[in-house]
Amino acid sequence: MFGWLRTGFMLAAVLILTRFIPFSSFFRNVNTLVHELSHAVAALVLRGSVMQIHLYPDQSGVTYTTFETGWRVIPIAAAGYAGASLFAVWLFALYVRGSVKSGLAVIAVTAAAALALFIRNDYGILWSAGFVLLTGIVLLLPGWVQKGYYLLIAFLCLVEALVTPFILLYLSVVTPSEAGDAASLSQATAVPAFIWSLLFVLFSLWCARIALNRLFAPRPSRAVQH
Repeated sequence: MFGWLRTGFMLAAVLILTRFIPFSSFFRNVNTLVHELSHAVAALVLRGSVMQIHLYPDQSGVTYTTFETGWRVIPIAAAGYAGASLFAVWLFALYVRGSVKSGLAVIAVTAAAALALFIRNDYGILWSAGFVLLTGIVLLLPGWVQKGYYLLIAFLCLVEALVTPFILLYLSVVTPSEAGDAASLSQATAVPAFIWSLLFVLFSLWCARIALNRLFAPRPSRAVQH
């Protein structure tokens, strides 16, 4: 099992290595898409509506929603970082179960649905269409290619789901009004943006540890009859 120290070293190594992978910035937008879709789903569940989603080359994004004012802003604003972290855990859980092809299919369908329903800016449209096309091609290739492609997405989502809350934590200290979701939550609850950012960081660390434990947990050996 992964202790916190081992988890930290592993995440630091993955963070460094993934920055040297060609075109890694393209795949880091998967985390952005999941983050923004989490906001959208939360708004829809709470009987709001989603007007559009924008994705940008710097891995930022924005979701435009409408909903009744009041307590609903809390789960909707909190859903982005929480959803991205849980998505990373789900990716590794599927990999351990050997459901790589199913996982890729779900990711591709999700991106295609987001493109059809919500994504409206030029870069977001081009990125989503390109990602869906590339993932569809990978699904036609041999299993080892699918596994490598899947693990690339999984590890990048894991790292990005952890790095982005730390960036938010920094912003909440330096310029709290620009701390994105944490600033929105602070306005709605009077709890400082720093506290919300810290909660996102702790939750992402917890999810990262769960994901790594799933990936590296010992597999039960199969009994062999002679």
